Amino acid sequence: MTTQSRRGRPRAGEQAARRQTALDAALAELVEHGMEGMTMQAVAARAGSSKESLYTWFGSRHGLLAALIERQAEQVNTAVTAALDAAAEPRTTLTAIAENLLGLLVGDASVALNRAAMASEELSALLLRHGRHTTGPLVEAFLARLAAQGRLRIDDPAEAFQLLYGLTVRDLQIRVLLGERPPSPDGIRTGARLAVDRFLTLTGRTHSGARREHA
Repeated sequence: MTTQSRRGRPRAGEQAARRQTALDAALAELVEHGMEGMTMQAVAARAGSSKESLYTWFGSRHGLLAALIERQAEQVNTAVTAALDAAAEPRTTLTAIAENLLGLLVGDASVALNRAAMASEELSALLLRHGRHTTGPLVEAFLARLAAQGRLRIDDPAEAFQLLYGLTVRDLQIRVLLGERPPSPDGIRTGARLAVDRFLTLTGRTHSGARREHA
């Protein structure tokens, strides 16, 4: 390593790490103080960075919020993809997905980002595009495979995902957005298992169902 590289501009990896630290700081500020209280100065101070660096990385406070939404969605979609790729029974996979979605949607980060997005048409569209409109097709493709294998009784994978989503989330997200305390981790796990049990009762091909079909 040369003296210039040590004393000059930070390497790409260091820049990426500093950017992630800034995003962590922005999310903490957003959760604690809301969108109105999340200033670039406060984020910079919390991240140990400078406002100039934040503007270089994100362009504006709006750009910073957009980057937070994209990062949050990427983390969720990565977790959903990992659950789908795991060699597990459909019930186990669906329960992992339901627990991940419910935990995310009632978590502090998601609640803060949703509240921020509701104040901006552009951020709302971004949240939908990288969130629901990306996560949904991932799960829908999995449900379609299960249907093709004869393991689910569904005609429309998109409608089936809406059913699973509705059974999982119910009205919990809106209640938390309105200030109600979120369920505990145990409550989230229990809710996810119950949602999948109900989903499979409505769509699954059970042995008793098969006997009824041949009766």
